[in-house]
Amino acid sequence: MLDGHIDTAKQITVSDSAVARLKELQAEDEHSGMMLRVAVGGGGCSGFQYSFTFDNQVNDDDQTIEKDGIIIVIDEMSWEYLAGSEIGYKTELIGAYFSIDNPNAASTCGCGTSFAL
Repeated sequence: MLDGHIDTAKQITVSDSAVARLKELQAEDEHSGMMLRVAVGGGGCSGFQYSFTFDNQVNDDDQTIEKDGIIIVIDEMSWEYLAGSEIGYKTELIGAYFSIDNPNAASTCGCGTSFAL
């Protein structure tokens, strides 16, 4: 946690493309009822990296985002690094993937999965 509390003034938004893809994934048996967990951890070629996993529980230090019936879970520490960001879903020639448009990142790697502050 950067300053001891969550800055709720800096919301994290979710793009319509991410919502649509999550609805598709939740329609599959293995992801039915699951929430997308977004986290920031150490590593990657730029110092920090994003992770996207599915989870079926909300922990005590988690914040949730609900949009059009989908729920995204983000732990308190990660929220601080992601405040003001948009979670998206991109489809490109190299593949399709969840992405983060993070205004807090001073630089990112070429694949967009890691960043530096």
